[in-house]
Amino acid sequence: MAEDIMDRIKKDIESNKIILYIKGTKEQPMCGFSAQAVAIFSQLGVPFETRDVLDGSGLREALPQHSNWPTFPQVFVNGELVGGCDIVTEMYEKGELQPLVQKAIAG
Repeated sequence: MAEDIMDRIKKDIESNKIILYIKGTKEQPMCGFSAQAVAIFSQLGVPFETRDVLDGSGLREALPQHSNWPTFPQVFVNGELVGGCDIVTEMYEKGELQPLVQKAIAG
C-alpha cells in the first residue's frame, strides 16, 4: 500500500501543472494555512488541483517522505515543490509567483 500511495503522489504531481496538498478541500479548507494557499491561487485565476491530506488515504504520512517537507500545505508547480503557505504568500506578495505559474500553464 505504501508504494501505491507514493505512485499516486508521483502521478498527481506529474499530471497537474499546479497541485496543492492541503488539509481539507479547495471548497472547504480545514486550516488557515490551507485556506490562504487556496485563496492565492484562486486570486491568480489559474486552474489548480488540490488533494486532501486528511482523507485517510495515507497522503499525510507519505507526502513528507516524498517531498522532504514536513508541513502542509505543500504546493507543487510544474512538478517541483515550491513550498508551503509562508513561501507561496511571500512569493505572491513580491510578484514572483505569478510568472512561475504563468510559465507552468503556458508550457
